Amino acid sequence: MTPSRRHPVTRTTLLPGPAVATVVPFALAALLAGAGPAAAGTVGAAGAGDPYFPLEGNGGYDVRHYDLTLGYDTGSGRLDATAVLSARATQRLSRFDLDLKGLKVTGVTVDHVKASFRRDGQELVVTPRRALARGQAFRIAVAYQGKPGPVTDPDGSPDGWIPTDDGAFVANEPQGAMTWFPSDSHPTDKASYDITITVPQGRTAVSNGVLVGRRTVHGHTTFHWRQSEPMAAYLATATVGTFDVESYTTRDGIKVYNAVDPREASAAAPVLKELPSVLAWESKLFGPYPFRAAGSIVDRAPDVGYALETQTRPVYDRAPSLGTLVHENAHQWFGDSVSLTRWQDIWLNEGFATYAEWLYSEQHGGRTAQQTFDALYARPASDDVWSFPPADPGSGAHIFDSPVYDRGAMALHKLHTAVGDATFLRILRTWAAQNRGGHGTTAQFTGLAERLSGKHLDALFHTWLDTAGKPSMP
Repeated sequence: MTPSRRHPVTRTTLLPGPAVATVVPFALAALLAGAGPAAAGTVGAAGAGDPYFPLEGNGGYDVRHYDLTLGYDTGSGRLDATAVLSARATQRLSRFDLDLKGLKVTGVTVDHVKASFRRDGQELVVTPRRALARGQAFRIAVAYQGKPGPVTDPDGSPDGWIPTDDGAFVANEPQGAMTWFPSDSHPTDKASYDITITVPQGRTAVSNGVLVGRRTVHGHTTFHWRQSEPMAAYLATATVGTFDVESYTTRDGIKVYNAVDPREASAAAPVLKELPSVLAWESKLFGPYPFRAAGSIVDRAPDVGYALETQTRPVYDRAPSLGTLVHENAHQWFGDSVSLTRWQDIWLNEGFATYAEWLYSEQHGGRTAQQTFDALYARPASDDVWSFPPADPGSGAHIFDSPVYDRGAMALHKLHTAVGDATFLRILRTWAAQNRGGHGTTAQFTGLAERLSGKHLDALFHTWLDTAGKPSMP
């Protein structure tokens, strides 16, 4: 199957408040410190140091806000755009990189002064006229154009800007953001966003957060979206198509915006109707919904093969099942609000969202979580689910394989049965609250579970997260 960051789609189927202060964990500091020899000098490193995607992200600065202005012609497939990044230098910088692939850059300025630039593969290398001091806030503006297209991931699937018959399906995990805007694209650098998209009249452009403006002039419609809460670049979207739109506000004050391809409307309607109740159920388990906005983008993109938990508004390549809706919205807590620190830890996203499906089924008249666990455990030792431990996929080619999802959920079920309902939910809620808008690691999660439960859980986690092969029971 093609998993769901990627979640398989089948036809069987925030409240506003103060942000929680997040301390940069030791693992994150180590990751950034390991970005390469240049990190100690005046040249920003070409990557954030992630072993699975070494050129993803960049060193030497932190982006605070993206202001993207996009014009997309659905007929020609041409994108004309400007990206303005507000950033702060984390070291003295005479030069730095941005991630951008396959588009022509026509100009770059740093603090309104023309800067020199060159292309080096997926890197846009920028040299400002004057070096930036450590701690200095600065503004980067990049004008660019061309026909964006997807990048092929190590597992062979496409992500990024994927053209469709009426627009584009835009889903970036793990590396597709660079196909349509210059960024510091590793999940450790989260920022707020304003995304303004102009498309031919009759098309709708859907992005993250709240729609703050819409106007039609001379045959084109401009949509202005604002994502105020921190977001990783891979969770941004600018999906364009012919959509039926509905919007409403839930009883909890969450602004919902659904955009559905008319060809998928009849299949999607009964599932999307459940979104408010799904969010309410997940909020009871995981704590308050972490964003101001929610919703769904249901496109018809048959060649994509997955759905993605784009922040506040998951994007589906076809009408989703109810299980898929539960999964992608569970990611709003686990993956979006609390993001991974390195791609090796992606079970913290996918195992959690998969286990949310198990619990939803159990509490809504379906199979119990134990029955789902038992069915998976009954598979032979040669089955793919046992092919590697979920906390160590080995490379970027395997981060969306079955062990990350299914065996990751099995590890959570073993934790659940070991500590009991009340303590397990306390662990999940504390994890979501303490790391809201930030990041986490496997070691931090397992440490939290031991502290809150008062139990020694080393053997459990070692068996279910770190050990290759089919574990013996219990």
